[in-house]
Amino acid sequence: MGSTRPTRRTRPTHRRATAAAAGAAALAALTAVPAQADAEGPAPGHRAPHWAPKDSGAPDVRFRGLAAVDRDTAWLAGTRGTVLRTTDGGESWRNVSPPGAGELQFRDVEAFDARRAVVLAIGEGEASRVYRTDDGGATWTESFRNTDARAFYDCLTFFDHRHGLAMSDPVDGRFRILSTRDGGRSWTVLPDTGMPPALEGEAGFAASGQCLVSSGPKDVWLATGGAARARVLHSADRGRTWTVADTSIPGGDPARGVFALAFRDRAHGLAVGGDFRPDQASPDAAARTGDGGRTWRGAAASPPAYRSGVAWLPHSRTAALAVGPTGTDLTTDAGRTWRTVDTGSYDTVDCAPDRGCWAAGEKGRVARLEH
Repeated sequence: MGSTRPTRRTRPTHRRATAAAAGAAALAALTAVPAQADAEGPAPGHRAPHWAPKDSGAPDVRFRGLAAVDRDTAWLAGTRGTVLRTTDGGESWRNVSPPGAGELQFRDVEAFDARRAVVLAIGEGEASRVYRTDDGGATWTESFRNTDARAFYDCLTFFDHRHGLAMSDPVDGRFRILSTRDGGRSWTVLPDTGMPPALEGEAGFAASGQCLVSSGPKDVWLATGGAARARVLHSADRGRTWTVADTSIPGGDPARGVFALAFRDRAHGLAVGGDFRPDQASPDAAARTGDGGRTWRGAAASPPAYRSGVAWLPHSRTAALAVGPTGTDLTTDAGRTWRTVDTGSYDTVDCAPDRGCWAAGEKGRVARLEH
C-alpha cells in the first residue's frame, strides 16, 4: 500500500526428539526474559535471551526485509536498493546490493541458503521488481518488472525452493498474485477468478515482508488493511482460489489493519498490526487462529502498540515474538497473551530452525537473539 506507509515463511521443523528437547529448553529460557529489558538487552548479570545488536554498517538504511537462514547466516533488504548478507553471525556484513538499484525500495527477501535468495522491490508500476541471486549476491538477475501502472507489489513467500508467490494491491478490484515454479527465475500472473473482491480502500502493508506467508506445500495467507475491516485471505492451492475472514484487529482507516502473519503449521497462526501512526493508539493489535484462518480471536492481553512483524519460536507450539517501532513482545501461550520484553525499534523478525532468530529495522538496526 503506497510508499508512504510501512507498506514468511514458515521454516520446516525438525522431527526428532532432540529438536523437541531443544524447543522445550528455548521456551523455558524465553519465559525468563525480564519484562523491563531495554534495547541493548538485559542488565549485566542476566543470562536470559535478549536482542544483541549487530553493526550493519548502514545507518541510513531501513531494513524491512529479513531472511534468517541460521544463526550464522541472514539476509537484509531495505531502502536505497540495499541488500546485505552475513555468514558469521552478524559480526560482519557484506553489501551485495544489485547494481543500479539505488533508487529502489526493497521490502522483502526470501533466502534458501547462504547463496540463493530472491528480493522484492515495491512501488507503483516499474518500481515493483524481483531479483534473484545464486552466488551470494555477487551477481543478480532481474526476473520480474511490473509493467502495469495499477499494480503495487508488497510481499513474497516461497513454499519450497521452486514454488513461490508475490502479491500486489488490488487491480480491477482484486488482489493480484504472481507465481513462480522455478525458484523466482520467472513469474506469471495468476487468473483472478478465484480471488474474492477487495473492499474499498483495501490493500496490503509492505512493512516487514510478512503480509504474504506460507506453510507446507500449498497453504498461503494474505493480510490486509486500509478498509473498513482488517481481513486475512487463505488459499490451499498455491494462490488459485481463496477464502476470506475478518479479524479482530481494527480497520476503518488507511493506516490500520493486519501488517504481519506467521503460521507454525496449516492450522495455527498469529496476526499482528494496528495503526502505524506513532500518535495513534493500537488496541487489539494481535489475533490468533487455530483453524487455518477461518476464524480469528483477539488476544486477552495484546501488545501495547502497533506491531509490524511476528515469528514463531523454532520447535515451540506456544512461543512467538512480535516486533514494532516501540518494542518486542513475547507470547508463551500461542497468542492469548503478550508481554513486552524489549523496547528497541524493529520492523521485522524471522527465526531459523536452529533457533537463530533475527530482527531488523530503521537506522540500519539489526540484532540476533542471544541465549
